[in-house]
Amino acid sequence: MIEFFLPMEKIPTTTHQQKKVNVRNGKPIFYEPEELKNARAKFESLLARHVPPDKLKGPVRLTVKWCFPMIKGVRSGQYKTTAPDTDNLQKLFKDCMSEVGFWKNDAQVASEIAEKFWSEVVGIYVRVEEWDDELYTFL
Repeated sequence: MIEFFLPMEKIPTTTHQQKKVNVRNGKPIFYEPEELKNARAKFESLLARHVPPDKLKGPVRLTVKWCFPMIKGVRSGQYKTTAPDTDNLQKLFKDCMSEVGFWKNDAQVASEIAEKFWSEVVGIYVRVEEWDDELYTFL
């Protein structure tokens, strides 16, 4: 099991869906805007310190808790029910985890828990568990 917290002043809320497209010579060309490139670089830089020596093999359970800075009228630990959606946050984050070498492909994430909270301590809590197929057979 790998478990860590990525402290941040501000969590990037740019999502993977914010890629842009231009058409040149009748062909679409996709690119990442600067804000998305910066978010990717920040995640990869912070994640790099926690990469396992060998890529995880087989199914993985990923738990991610997004701890956003407090705003007026909320309490620490209260669920954040405003944008961005957890699935949008997770996509870029898992792509970055793949890029830095946690696993071969984020398709290995067979179980996923993603939560968003308001918090006095801002950052991202991450827990990665490599599953043993024999221990976790549900059929």
